[in-house]
Amino acid sequence: MRGLSVACGAACGSGARVSSSPAPDVHAAGLRTQTADQQVAHALSRLTFGARPGDAQAVRQMGVDRWIEQQLYPERLDDPKADIWVSQFDVINKTSAQLEAEYVNPGQLQNQLGTRVKQSLLTAEDSMQLRQAHQNLRRMTEETQIAHVGRALQSERQLQEVMTDFWLNHFTVFAGKGIREQYYLAEYENQVVRPCALGKFRDLLGAVAKSPAMLFYLDNWESAADSGRPRLMVVNEARAQRRVRGGLNENYGRELLELHTLGVDGGYTQQDVINAARALTGWTIAGPRQCGGFSFAAYMHDAGEKTVPGHRLRAGRGLEDGEELLDLVARHPSTAHYIAYKLARRFVSDTPSTALVDRAAATFTRTDGDLREVVRTIITSPEFFSHEAYRAKVKTPFEVVLSALRAMNAAPDNTIRTSQVIASLGQPYFGHQTPNGWPETADGWLGTGAILNRINFGLVAASGRLPGANPLAFPGAETIRTAPREAQVNAVVNAFLGGDVSPVMRAVLVTGKNPLLEANATRDTSSIMAQPVTEPVMQPAMPPGALGVPGGARQPPRQQQAFGQLPPLKGLAQVVGLALESPEFQRR
Repeated sequence: MRGLSVACGAACGSGARVSSSPAPDVHAAGLRTQTADQQVAHALSRLTFGARPGDAQAVRQMGVDRWIEQQLYPERLDDPKADIWVSQFDVINKTSAQLEAEYVNPGQLQNQLGTRVKQSLLTAEDSMQLRQAHQNLRRMTEETQIAHVGRALQSERQLQEVMTDFWLNHFTVFAGKGIREQYYLAEYENQVVRPCALGKFRDLLGAVAKSPAMLFYLDNWESAADSGRPRLMVVNEARAQRRVRGGLNENYGRELLELHTLGVDGGYTQQDVINAARALTGWTIAGPRQCGGFSFAAYMHDAGEKTVPGHRLRAGRGLEDGEELLDLVARHPSTAHYIAYKLARRFVSDTPSTALVDRAAATFTRTDGDLREVVRTIITSPEFFSHEAYRAKVKTPFEVVLSALRAMNAAPDNTIRTSQVIASLGQPYFGHQTPNGWPETADGWLGTGAILNRINFGLVAASGRLPGANPLAFPGAETIRTAPREAQVNAVVNAFLGGDVSPVMRAVLVTGKNPLLEANATRDTSSIMAQPVTEPVMQPAMPPGALGVPGGARQPPRQQQAFGQLPPLKGLAQVVGLALESPEFQRR
């Protein structure tokens, strides 16, 4: 069977059914306590990965509400730069099954060579095949990351990119799970999650449930009915039955309820977890000879009667057990509240108001999980445009790097270096080992080491060491290179901080003295950049080669070690560096 990504694209892509006229939200008419300029800056900081030169003026001329409406319909926006960028990467446009067929798995090849590997009796041809397999694996993982960063940098469909980032974290998978997982990441991002990011939640949930990336990560591809349980037998599959391993695996059933839908307080029991896992037995990955992708293996399925949160699944059924389970949890009131809460936390504040979450949950229920309308409820609300929400969220490392590149109108990086910089700040691509994803609140990112990492990232960026980025090429920079310091500060504040900076930070920009950096002036930049963000956030080292970074997430990327002790920045470059280190830039 082919992967479900094509079906998902049809369900959630440009051909998807769109709600004709959403019910008006009477609460959205409330007073916005942000100024008009703050509303523009706020919308650009929350609904994109950072303003580019000219973005604020364009949004101001269009009107922030009209611009938001435009972003809610990405399928209507032309995106030529991103389309051209992605088209050059062969990996991005292929299914996981195609990649498995074209690129030999190095681990499987090693197993095929067997004792010749152990006894170091490889022929020249064997060695060449192994070397080529590892090179192909590296190319595949690196292209996926490079395309990911370049699209986020250039896309005009920015809200879709932000939502894609949100769902990739909500439905997180871990690249270090095994070599096989890395064959699935490009399809997972580009053909499963992105097309459904603003569609119906049930479509997204089903696409994720049938994706090889999730099936492999949470071991559902091996989950089978325990011995003694009734099974559906299919003609000519008796031999295949002998290949069933282990028995029931609860991993995906648990995370489906706890992290993907109902939430930890969603009212389910341990027995619900077991029965959810039973309903999903037989949801597996077809082998390359069967064209890969999702497959339902009837001989693995538990065909007994089950009860999942408050509902009976009768005996004797197959694939429809899992489909009905997904229907139930996607439309459960706890799911509406949980998804509404997480989206409000992403877009408004670490502690969104109960009133906003309740309104967003009501929209989720009323529209049958229409994510576009749930997001609309949140990002047009008075809470979103409140004074309290302005710069209330701390950027993730990905957001820090992307917003800096976008502020400098950087060209996309066709090497792995930018992805490695993001990883060095503590957020490697698909690098969170556990299924709860990266932190969405400030306390997960603001350890002492993280702050110093971010300060030194500002110095690296301002020194011109980010690929494709010139920190002194922003509009008007050429005319103020020799201008008085105050004029340089005003220009940098406008270019990088949306024209809005606190008196304390303005004093830092004028004097050129950052108290925190001076307190650590004797520390070498490379060692600071290599330091973990906070110990709970960083994950155990991944297998060598994972994510294209030798030795895993903890090892500093190669180019990071070249930063060394940076020379002191002077003049306009120093002002830019200090601005990138500022709380105003580090928040959104």
